[in-house]
Amino acid sequence: MRLPCLPQQILTADSHTLGTLEPGAEKGLRHLNVSPQEAMIYLQMQLNKAFERADEFDIIHSHVGQDALPYADWTTTSTLHTIHGFFPQLSMQMFKQYSHQNYVSISEAQQTSIEELNYIATVYNAIAVEKYPFYSQPEDPPYLAFLGRMSQSKGPHLAIEIAKQVGLPLKMAGKVDSLNQDFFNQTIAPLIDDQQIIFLGEVSHGQKTQLLGGALGTLFPITWDEPFGLVMIESMACGTPVIAMARGATPEIIIEGETGFLGNDIEELVAVIPRIANIKRLACRHHVMSHFTVKQMVDGYETVYEQLLRETLVKKGNVFSMISDSNVINELSLSINVN
Repeated sequence: MRLPCLPQQILTADSHTLGTLEPGAEKGLRHLNVSPQEAMIYLQMQLNKAFERADEFDIIHSHVGQDALPYADWTTTSTLHTIHGFFPQLSMQMFKQYSHQNYVSISEAQQTSIEELNYIATVYNAIAVEKYPFYSQPEDPPYLAFLGRMSQSKGPHLAIEIAKQVGLPLKMAGKVDSLNQDFFNQTIAPLIDDQQIIFLGEVSHGQKTQLLGGALGTLFPITWDEPFGLVMIESMACGTPVIAMARGATPEIIIEGETGFLGNDIEELVAVIPRIANIKRLACRHHVMSHFTVKQMVDGYETVYEQLLRETLVKKGNVFSMISDSNVINELSLSINVN
């Protein structure tokens, strides 16, 4: 099956993929130092390139949000949308206008944001668990970890408040983008003392796993209904429990009392910190291996691709509408391969 995947970010010439690479830019737009307006032009050029060749593909899988919606109505090739972020008010109106298209949610909670969309399935995000070493014990002396963008929605200011109330060091890592520079400068930076509150900036993958794996617990005090949250499964894969606000998808990802704790406010999160030691770190890793592996995600998407392909062939009066031999159908299903 021929299937192009339009990622959240522009595929660059130095990207690594098993598929045929059609780069949208020479290198990452952050490194090209382009303006937001120029970034949108790169995205539009990528979309044009993909949908101009729509007839070459069985399915187009888009991860770019609302920008692909009008294009998908201009072709008979099935388009599948995975939405990774939230729905601002204006984009929500646009999604409702194209509610008939095909959508995959990354959590059941995400569907509550716009219930009118034609959701085909929920397929959870995943990580390559083998790239996350398991830490059977936290480091001594103990500390709490925070990993995420330095924005109010991610709650780094709340993580600092929790750490101060429980008297534990907090090691923080994450990027500071231009939109959140003022928030960081005014709210976070004054609280960094490099003793109890330590800011590491952006870190490599190895530094990230060391930060998460060595922590007593990872704080995830989000202030919005996040539709997934990779940090949670990254932390649990390393064996570290997660302490999170009970918002968005967190109740779907964390098993209360087994892989972490959920709370509705700062006071509730502070109260569970002493109970982190009761969590079995191996149970955290097993939970990720049971629910959030790459194979499980791929299997989920292949099932969706098969469904869409079957529906397309039926609409076109092709072989699937005329055969009922399950062996033939299974053979055709197994031929689907995602690069």
